[in-house]
Amino acid sequence: MTSVEEQRPRALLAGASRRWVRALPWAVAFVLCVALLPTTIVVLTADYGLNGAVASALAVAQAAPLLLAVVRPLQAWYVVFAADVAGALALLGVDFQERLLWPFPPMGLVGYVGLCLALGLRERRRTLLLVWLATAAANVALGFVAPHGAGAKELLLTILGGVALLLGGVLRERYEVQRRLAEQETISEAERGRRTLLEERARIARELHDVVAHHMSVITVQADTAEYRLAALSPDVREEFTSIAATARESLGEMRRLLGVLRNEEAHGELAPQPGLAQIGQLVDGTARTGGPVEFTPCDAEVPEAVGLSAYRIVQEALANVVRHAPGAATHVSLSVARPADGPGGERLTVLVVNEPPPEPPAGPLEVGGTGHGLVGMRERVRLVGGTLDAGPLPDGGFRVAAQLPLTKEDFT
Repeated sequence: MTSVEEQRPRALLAGASRRWVRALPWAVAFVLCVALLPTTIVVLTADYGLNGAVASALAVAQAAPLLLAVVRPLQAWYVVFAADVAGALALLGVDFQERLLWPFPPMGLVGYVGLCLALGLRERRRTLLLVWLATAAANVALGFVAPHGAGAKELLLTILGGVALLLGGVLRERYEVQRRLAEQETISEAERGRRTLLEERARIARELHDVVAHHMSVITVQADTAEYRLAALSPDVREEFTSIAATARESLGEMRRLLGVLRNEEAHGELAPQPGLAQIGQLVDGTARTGGPVEFTPCDAEVPEAVGLSAYRIVQEALANVVRHAPGAATHVSLSVARPADGPGGERLTVLVVNEPPPEPPAGPLEVGGTGHGLVGMRERVRLVGGTLDAGPLPDGGFRVAAQLPLTKEDFT
């Protein structure tokens, strides 16, 4: 069923977003058909003196296919082109005034130009060139049998048809370029979001390596030194501690090999300890030095390293967004630990960053590069420790970032 629908020809401008644009080709074709059909009959019989039956047949063959041109313009051109040539030959058998157009009367010119415009909007350059060459060849050939001598006016169909074909082709190619650009932008945006997500996950993995590696190193040292620190250990216990130390060292080696895959060429080994709650104050001071007042409410609670690292990164990204998008805005950063009054779970660390509207609308972003992570990175940080994130604009024009990170191991997911 789907393949049949894909093979079915679409109407001209069917892909337009506005309804009136999609209906425009049908309206134009209907008006041309209704106007040209009776006019052609009257003009061919009254002015040119053609037989009424022949004039009616020619009028139908020249005007009715214009409705088909909305969906199949090339097939409609075959019919109209043959009817126009047949009409020119039929006029050779009657005596008409020299002032009248020949080989194609005005009604035929109008219908043919509209048909050429439809062809330009649908067909490729090669087809349009062949159509114009066929038109010019017929025009020139008929000029040799002109009843009143050949002149410039006999070439009107070739000139006007060529202009219409060129105009339609230019419009079609312009639309195709815009459509491809829109598709490319959509694909690029999706790829950019996917790349950002992968980069942030790799960054989280590298930082988690440092956190977990510390604990694994402690386990290794404790297991290796157990026989020296603890007296009267049985051989079985010594062997168990030796096995624990070997397993911990093996795990550290596997983590380092995995980290080597995650690191890119620009990422060098970080020798400094990973930041936590204690370093958030330095972030606040750095932001305050950029010119925007920052109010900070610290928290001295002991939190797991992964939670402290996530809180630090969330505040870091939130303050960076304030500097980029709301320079000079008053900002409030608070950290607090509390047990939720409603709902299950133990204590949670609440990270809140709220900024007011900037004193003046920024003329442009102060930082062109930035981290590129934004809310994507924040959500990944929160998901890592099983917390929740609420971020969005405020009614007064400010912005609010609120994250709740569980502190008990039972709440981690």
